[in-house]
Amino acid sequence: MTVRLPAALFALFLSGVVGAVDAKPLSRIIAEMGLSPEDYRVLDATTSSMLAGGTPSVGQERNWVNEKTGTKGTVRIRDVKDNCVHFQHFVQPSGAAPNPEIRTRQCKDASGNWILTP
Repeated sequence: MTVRLPAALFALFLSGVVGAVDAKPLSRIIAEMGLSPEDYRVLDATTSSMLAGGTPSVGQERNWVNEKTGTKGTVRIRDVKDNCVHFQHFVQPSGAAPNPEIRTRQCKDASGNWILTP
């Protein structure tokens, strides 16, 4: 199962790090974090792969690297409650200090799709 996040949901994802996203376009938010669109695709693919393998377990962790940009990160499952998985993301853009921890939550809807939720 592939999880695709619309731009509006990605903005919610980033809101925990960069603050209010009301007036900022998605491209600007990504740039402020030091992530390229390709970096985000690698991060998203890593998160999706953790959800595709059945029931995720707390503590499960995967590292990712975008070979093109050198940006890297870690995705960790910090909690699983009901039909929701709570993630911790640690991202280090190439040549920059690591960003603060980013927390997200994805919940499975009635159709079995994983949806990023606030």
